[in-house]
Amino acid sequence: MIYFSLNNKNHRVNFREALLNGLAPDRGLYFPESIIPLRKSFISNLSDYDKIEISLEVISQFIGDQIDEESLKKIIEHSIDFEFPLKKIEENISVLELFHGPSMAFKDVGARFTSRCLSHFIRRGYDKKVTVLVATSGDTGAAVASGFHRVEGVDVFILFPKNKISNIQERQISTFSDNIFPVEVDGTFDDCQKIVKDALIDKDLTSNFNFTTANSINISRWIPQTLYYFFAYCQLPSDIKKSSFSIPSGNYGNLFSAIVSKELGLPIENIISSNNINNPVERYFKSGNYAPMHSKETLSNAMDVGDPSNFKRVNKIFDLDLDKMRETIYAYSFTDYQTRDAIKDVLKNFKYICDPHGAIGYLGAKKYVGNNLGSHCIFLETAHYYKFFDEIKSLIGNEFNVPSQLASILNKEKNSVAVKDYIDFKDYINSNL
Repeated sequence: MIYFSLNNKNHRVNFREALLNGLAPDRGLYFPESIIPLRKSFISNLSDYDKIEISLEVISQFIGDQIDEESLKKIIEHSIDFEFPLKKIEENISVLELFHGPSMAFKDVGARFTSRCLSHFIRRGYDKKVTVLVATSGDTGAAVASGFHRVEGVDVFILFPKNKISNIQERQISTFSDNIFPVEVDGTFDDCQKIVKDALIDKDLTSNFNFTTANSINISRWIPQTLYYFFAYCQLPSDIKKSSFSIPSGNYGNLFSAIVSKELGLPIENIISSNNINNPVERYFKSGNYAPMHSKETLSNAMDVGDPSNFKRVNKIFDLDLDKMRETIYAYSFTDYQTRDAIKDVLKNFKYICDPHGAIGYLGAKKYVGNNLGSHCIFLETAHYYKFFDEIKSLIGNEFNVPSQLASILNKEKNSVAVKDYIDFKDYINSNL
């Protein structure tokens, strides 16, 4: 598979180079040269295959000849070594739980896949130490810290916005040591992301560091996330032939993965971009003019993104045709007030506890099936509700058992470095040479 920069089609690289670069030298995102639909017989008989067989079939074309099949199989086995259960919530609405991995968020798959791919190439002759830069609005950093901890030949700098992620999310990032360097940024997620993008092309730094990123701007993050949608379809009742997906959306990596899954032949009817008040895409759909916005702090903090990087990939897959995009994607946004009400209502009516992001996914699904009678919709539950314990407890008033994945970090000391801006970060990372 060849990938090209969205800023310059003549800049072409293979999977290995795209992985190691993270971002093209011209700041463009890498995009696959082709997406080949899978065999119809495979799609029709998904339930006959196990998770590993499905995974190899789905993602092999995006890897090409860069990783041999046996090695890729081992990487996949490590990346998806937990369950992805689909549960019925109400008539025509189901939930796909993506929080059963080590950091209890959907980003575990992509983070583990990225770390093992990097490790694969380092063990096979890439003799340079790799420095991974990550911007996080909460869950990415936790997944990356867990997935990359003590991976040989890799240092990881995780940038998170000060006082804008949950206490547990911060602990998941800042209680690691060894090769994990947590960095607290005085700003928003967008500020963190800009620092990462600036560093990736800063010649002063790139002359000393071999940078890549584990954000969803890196192809290795969104490629394995296509598997979620195939795993969901394997669990649907036989009488449901098509489903739509409501995706709590921040940087749009997961939504792009859903679109790729549809391009691969999965019978996805529509894709719902479910947002909090940070909703530049919804406003674009209404006005026809895309305008990034300064992100605002909300209860669903992982979605506090005012200029989603992966929307450039979404635009590309629809050939920049807004009308064509509207045929597949619906865009809705919801307030914190609506989110809190949804958490309470779902618990009361269906005995299910949503986290704030899943609650927005549920609201998007509810609105979609209300406007499209007879349709079925799956919303994604992207993180375990306990990661937002203080808020959830205030809403439903119950005590909960601490999940084992989180219990071990609650009494650990946090250890992070504070920076104000890019110059501050540059000085800090240079001090770690």
